[in-house]
Amino acid sequence: MNEPTRCVVDASVAMKLFIEQEGSAQAEVLFDQLSTQLDTELYVPELFIAECASVLWQYVRRASYPANQAKINLARLRALSLQKVDSQEVVSKALEIAIAHNISAYDACYVELSKRLQLSLVTADQKLIHALAGTTYQIQALMG
Repeated sequence: MNEPTRCVVDASVAMKLFIEQEGSAQAEVLFDQLSTQLDTELYVPELFIAECASVLWQYVRRASYPANQAKINLARLRALSLQKVDSQEVVSKALEIAIAHNISAYDACYVELSKRLQLSLVTADQKLIHALAGTTYQIQALMG
């Protein structure tokens, strides 16, 4: 029997569901577990959906990504059975993490959420992984 999958995921992982790139297959496997394995729990701060919408907008604006497809993708994300945590619960500590490690406050919200829940943060953001190397935060690369 497989271990239950419980982790925090960030927008960099979710975008791989819609923008074909390295790691897309791993992202599909991770998110597919929400519907195939009852004990899978993927946690996100509430800002996750807004951050994903912003990234999709950037693809529409800069990469000629079809606007209608971006809307469909956002609806697909919203329909996932993600465990959403109020951003208010993590934002104060996230600001401290952001300042201490020179990362965005958005990224720090995911980091603080993973610390608070004592779960790994799964990310495809290599800059974030590098910035937090050598710390006690549980950061896991999507591909490894």
